[in-house]
Amino acid sequence: MDALEALKTRRSIRQYKPTPVPKELIEQTVDCARLAATARNVQPWEFVVVTDAGKRKKLAGITEFGKFIEQSPVCVVVLCQDTKYYLEDGCAAIQNLMVAARALGLGTCWVAGDKKPYAGEIAKEVGAPDGYRLIGLVAMGFSDEKPTPPKHALKDVLHWETYR
Repeated sequence: MDALEALKTRRSIRQYKPTPVPKELIEQTVDCARLAATARNVQPWEFVVVTDAGKRKKLAGITEFGKFIEQSPVCVVVLCQDTKYYLEDGCAAIQNLMVAARALGLGTCWVAGDKKPYAGEIAKEVGAPDGYRLIGLVAMGFSDEKPTPPKHALKDVLHWETYR
């Protein structure tokens, strides 16, 4: 699948087949994540891949809206060093990861982390050292649904020269 098709067809997936995801596909998605744009080339990110069912269940239980992590075969926990632009850098990495996953035939769903009250608990659960912040968790696997939420039309969101 080419990049434009992956970008245009990526959707949040919350239902996954129990099929394990090959390690090579996981590594390809994380490799794309690490190549994301980063302010001043700091590259503050670290990625913890969780495939153990018990650990995923625990992570899912800690989150507010990520209970489906328990059923996804993979959860990628994205952490960043607490640098000036950690949030922007980490979000760019997550976006790259999700688009790469789509291009490889996988579904994903981003679960918020940075501003959530459970952020510290998740970071501790995956063994993150001090000075790292949780950016988000990404459930990943082979989709067992085909969501088609409406998207705003380009003409409704594109402005030339000024907002109005």
